[in-house]
Amino acid sequence: MKQKFLQYNPKLKEIARTLRNNSTLGEVLLWKQLRNKQVLGYDFHRQKPIDKFIVDFYAPKLHLAIEVDGSSHDSEEAVIKDKERQEHLESLGIHFLRFSETDARKNMRAVLETIEYWIKEHTK
Repeated sequence: MKQKFLQYNPKLKEIARTLRNNSTLGEVLLWKQLRNKQVLGYDFHRQKPIDKFIVDFYAPKLHLAIEVDGSSHDSEEAVIKDKERQEHLESLGIHFLRFSETDARKNMRAVLETIEYWIKEHTK
């Protein structure tokens, strides 16, 4: 699927900065692994505004968003909002990988293997 031109609301820039400064431990640990093109040479951005949303991590060349979901995503309302948000962004050509906060903290090897597998499968 060809990706549409992605715009974002400039008002999200400050919110993204606040989110970066208040990251969860899982997000911090994953960012240490994603930054500086450490995963198969791909560039990832942190707390990236896309359209009217902000994703935890985004690799522009892959059109890949990665989300680390903590306990704030557990309620039924949050699950519905996450699903709607993801469906909207997928309609713009963005792919998603989701990991739990616990996996990002305790199973980093599995998280990175999943990301690398996804990249290899989608860049053949």
